[in-house]
Amino acid sequence: MQGSLPFDIARRASKAEESKIHCFSESLRLSERYADAPWWEVLYRKAFPTMISAVSVRQDGWAQRGGIDRVITLASGRVYTVDEKVRTNDWPDILLERWSDEERGKPGWIQKPLACDFIAYAFAPSRRCYLLPVVPLQRAWRLNGRHWIESYGERYAKNPGYRSSNVPVPIDTLMGAITAAMVL
Repeated sequence: MQGSLPFDIARRASKAEESKIHCFSESLRLSERYADAPWWEVLYRKAFPTMISAVSVRQDGWAQRGGIDRVITLASGRVYTVDEKVRTNDWPDILLERWSDEERGKPGWIQKPLACDFIAYAFAPSRRCYLLPVVPLQRAWRLNGRHWIESYGERYAKNPGYRSSNVPVPIDTLMGAITAAMVL
């Protein structure tokens, strides 16, 4: 029972969030502010020691719509693309976007085809980041998503004219599922 306390706190905080109306333009400004955060380069250099550039993609277009926020180029010429997700508080879970617009059935990033190689899921206060490989991550969702919804529930974000839904999956649970999804 004691181990579930952080999730109970997160659930109560989430309920308060559900009543708040989210504004896309405010979220976009926050996202752009974090795109310029100097700690991204530090994190990417840890993950990619031979990195020669990390270019932010801000223009709306196929890359942005495909989940590409940053293009990482290595000294070898290899290029990786990354979708950056930032949470402004440290939480014990990773929030997987199931529906970006629930009523219209528009899939969120955990379900829709993405053009990026990784999702960099960062917690701003601690500068802790999980570099999640997209293909195994989405396979883990396909294998476990229903169970996670039943176990952890959904969190909703009201936006003007639509509502998105997210599933908070404990970090250890998600990381184990990604590892299992890489075994065929």
